[in-house]
Amino acid sequence: MKNATPIIVRKRKKKKHEHHGGTWKIAYADFMTAMMAFFLVMWLLSQSTDMDRELIADYFRTPLNQALSQGNKNSLSDSVIPGGGDDIIKQQGEVFKSRIDAQRRQKMLESLHQAKQKLQQMIETDPRLNNFKSNILLTLTNDGLLIQITDSQQRPMFKVGSESPEPYMNGILQALVPLLNELPNKISLTGHTDSLPYSGGAGGYSNWELSAGRANATRRVLVSAGLDDARFLRVIGTGSRMPLDEISADDPRNRRISILVLSQLKEREILKENTLERKPIEMPSDMSLQPVQGYTDGHE
Repeated sequence: MKNATPIIVRKRKKKKHEHHGGTWKIAYADFMTAMMAFFLVMWLLSQSTDMDRELIADYFRTPLNQALSQGNKNSLSDSVIPGGGDDIIKQQGEVFKSRIDAQRRQKMLESLHQAKQKLQQMIETDPRLNNFKSNILLTLTNDGLLIQITDSQQRPMFKVGSESPEPYMNGILQALVPLLNELPNKISLTGHTDSLPYSGGAGGYSNWELSAGRANATRRVLVSAGLDDARFLRVIGTGSRMPLDEISADDPRNRRISILVLSQLKEREILKENTLERKPIEMPSDMSLQPVQGYTDGHE
């Protein structure tokens, strides 16, 4: 046994579990931060007005990178060739005009916002308006400042079944004229009725004629009170087809006059209806269309 090979037993090392680190914690924290920011943005949007959202949209429509670098649409180079001829300092051209248009649009929106605040103060102080504060609805929309004068069960703004305004309706309209004169915007007037059928008048006279007549009577009162007739872009009647949200169609509040102080975008949209040129409608390639009688694409 002297020549026996010695047996060497090595001590086994215990395996240690590898540490995964805190990478997942960083990723999770980033995810939670992003979610919190997302819900915060959604909450802010739900709390903001149409005016606030329009101002935010105008900010992002502005070509900020190009404006800061004084570049142009095609290139940020200072070369006079891509910049457009001799306009080295770029005081003309598309970038400059778009920046000016954005500034004018923002200024116009701010003026409408200030007009709404001023009108709210007038409603509290002017007795011609204060007694009818529940009948006057003010809303800032993307189309402009909307002033709606509604009926109530006890206080119709026009004589029953007639286009003639009540004396207090004349007072409300006359009180609005100084404020409207401070704004350069065009105005759209719309007359509305409830769904109850018109029972008086000559044959064929209906809520359509009544709503249009009341809108035009409103225009006449405003003009006689000092508002320039050229300010009116359109005067229309919609009958009972556009009731207020969340109330029944026969509710007396649907009998109303809407005075819309138009934003520049809405004014342009309305004026585009007057163009003689008609572009063809683009349809999916897998649809075949038959010629429609009376349709023109602007060519004989």
